[in-house]
Amino acid sequence: MGNEIKLGLKENWKQFTLLVIVNAFVGGMIGLERTIIPQIAEVDFGLEAKTAVLSFIAVFGTTKATTNYYTGTLANRFGRRNLLLAGWVLALPVPLLLIYAQNWNWIILANIFLGISQGLTWSSTVVMKIDLVGEKNRGFAMGLNEFAGYIALAAIAFATGWIASRYGLRPYPFYIGVGLGFFGLLLSLLFIKDTHQHVKLEATSSKIPLLKNVFWDTTWKHKNLGSITQAGLINNLNDGMVWGLFPLLLVSKGFDLHQTGIIVATYPAVWGVGQLYSGKLADKYCKKTLLFIGMLTQGVALLTMIVANSFFWFMLLSALLGIGTAVVYPTFLAAIADYTHPEQRPKSMGIFRLWRDLGYAIGAILTGLIADRFGLLAPILAIGFLTVASSLIVKFRMSCAEMKNAVSDLKFQLSPCH
Repeated sequence: MGNEIKLGLKENWKQFTLLVIVNAFVGGMIGLERTIIPQIAEVDFGLEAKTAVLSFIAVFGTTKATTNYYTGTLANRFGRRNLLLAGWVLALPVPLLLIYAQNWNWIILANIFLGISQGLTWSSTVVMKIDLVGEKNRGFAMGLNEFAGYIALAAIAFATGWIASRYGLRPYPFYIGVGLGFFGLLLSLLFIKDTHQHVKLEATSSKIPLLKNVFWDTTWKHKNLGSITQAGLINNLNDGMVWGLFPLLLVSKGFDLHQTGIIVATYPAVWGVGQLYSGKLADKYCKKTLLFIGMLTQGVALLTMIVANSFFWFMLLSALLGIGTAVVYPTFLAAIADYTHPEQRPKSMGIFRLWRDLGYAIGAILTGLIADRFGLLAPILAIGFLTVASSLIVKFRMSCAEMKNAVSDLKFQLSPCH
């Protein structure tokens, strides 16, 4: 049985394709909230303070981040598939809580379930795909994974905005979530297989040294891993701000729910589609270069939003933000895998995703406090500058090197790492 296990995208394309489809359902569950929850906070529950409105994102980010950490630790013990199934079971109450919420605490509870569910399901699909493909095509594999998740997120974000503009904020937009949860669980239960044998096979040939302290090396001490982790945190920090404040900013500028839904959905749509290409770039070019360019592009897009007013400009900037995020997102995961041994990979990936998704919580709290005191434009300015600063940390701290020869390439040119 053991000699039948092979690594590679071609060798495992059936199972890989199923995992891509499953992750589309996973991403769709986040899309349920992307457009209309901030509106529900103000319209249905009368929340005016931005800190209160963004509390659902803070709760989501904290629970997802914490779950990511334990998913990485528990993956080898209980199996990736079992964690995936548990995540889907926890997703089932989410749309029902959103539909029948009597007060804002119901929304908070829904996001606790959603955060835990996302931590289990998305982390599991990421690790399982990396297990299947081995070292080759790792970036492309992550590009496909993130493409599926975020294009589904965008589609559901657009759909919920469209439905809400015609039939009201509740309950109809959230019926989509009932179907996503049911079919996601069914597909995972019937067709997904665990990948622990693939990990054992790769571990026998891996030449990547073991980290002395996985938590602290991934968090900051290892120059490459630490640079990747801080960029991941800042990326999701600005994404949390866009999630919570962007719809409110657009409505304040006179856009209706349908227009807001289109602009809001453009960002994750470009993000999702762009990863089909950017994932391949992560296999061919220096990951340091890609992370620098992507983070810098995000920062410029956010800072330019300060002066934007027209539908055209917000569409353009939303697309630019999506391009920057598309460049970094699969690169994050592929780069973490490059610098960790297969046996430590789930834990290191979980630690990265812990800090990355804490960005949602930090971003929601920070931007809410700034917005309440200084208005909606101030947090966009602050987070834009933070994103540019993150790109500079990548530029000056991370090295462009392959693990085999540790040759540094400090030049920021799109040239393959040899």
